[in-house]
Amino acid sequence: MTGAARTAAIRTDTVRTAAARTGTVRTAIVGGGLAGAALAWRLTELGLKPTLFTSEQGRRTDATQASGGLLRGFETDPARARAAAESLAELRASPLLRGWADYRELDSTVVLPPGTDPAALHTVLRLLDELLPGSAELRQLPDLKPFLDLPPGSVAVVERQAGYLSPAALRDALLAQAVRAGATVRTDPVLRVLPEGTVRTAGGATAEYDTVVLATGPWTPGLLAAWGLPGGGLRSKRIQYTLGRGTPPGLGAFVDETCGLYGRPAGPGRFLLGLPTDEWDVDPAAPRTDADLARRVAELAAQRLGLDSWPGPDAVTVAAADCYAPAGGLRLRACLPGAALLSFTGGTGGAAKYALLAARSAAAAVFSGETPDEDLPS
Repeated sequence: MTGAARTAAIRTDTVRTAAARTGTVRTAIVGGGLAGAALAWRLTELGLKPTLFTSEQGRRTDATQASGGLLRGFETDPARARAAAESLAELRASPLLRGWADYRELDSTVVLPPGTDPAALHTVLRLLDELLPGSAELRQLPDLKPFLDLPPGSVAVVERQAGYLSPAALRDALLAQAVRAGATVRTDPVLRVLPEGTVRTAGGATAEYDTVVLATGPWTPGLLAAWGLPGGGLRSKRIQYTLGRGTPPGLGAFVDETCGLYGRPAGPGRFLLGLPTDEWDVDPAAPRTDADLARRVAELAAQRLGLDSWPGPDAVTVAAADCYAPAGGLRLRACLPGAALLSFTGGTGGAAKYALLAARSAAAAVFSGETPDEDLPS
């Protein structure tokens, strides 16, 4: 980026702050996934009327459409546990949100490997008891059923107030609600966003905004690179799971961190199972399924859950891409110091857990004109 452009971006910060004081921040959100829709909705709650740019092609192939939507309060990191638990508590307290999200409540189990710090676990359990009273408890072998062949010393945190949602259904409902509250949705593709807040579309239109937020998920690193801007360590990564026939008895949603396997019920007689991948910098428009990974998931289904016949002949394997950050998870980030262009992406896996709280925090920062000061690119 040129020195003149950097200077213009820094000047823009003064304009954004002045607009925020009058409650007239002209805001654009690029990207119509769960993160973008939740941010648009939160901004309308604050009285703003953002413009959201999205495309049907991106909505069909994004992580929101493919996500398994697992929800729980427990995370080994206390800050992430608080964010996940506060988001879950808000969802459970709102019949409207639960309906929008097609929320299904069921037990959640996180199996932790031997050597997990007991003191750190109890710190998080106390936090969960504050936000989701009576939900979580610690269990040990041999009380970890129906899991098989776990390493000796494994423990698990089981939550009763957990479950899963449909990220796509919640995205659509939040976007519709934002439009009812005054937001505008535009489907013309965005060609470029300049650091000072200019948005140029494929149709030849140009618009100026005080703040532009890239909520473009796995497309974000490529867009920033194409526009000559630093990526801040954001990278796209493939996600994959298989929907198969066969259910482990008595098991709801789970993550087995001793081997990486995760899953949840996916309708009568069917179960979703997957493993994290190590494939980075994938093309989000054309993610490919990995047959070897699907076979590994089937092997672990038999080994850890006793599902010898899973996934069955009518199984479906789903692949998509998501955006990951080196630290911090889903939150607002500056693309350049003082610039009008921000990003709102960067999960650490399962970002649906944090979406409601993260969008609230991001909207408050946009409304107030605050520029994030963490993870600034060099």
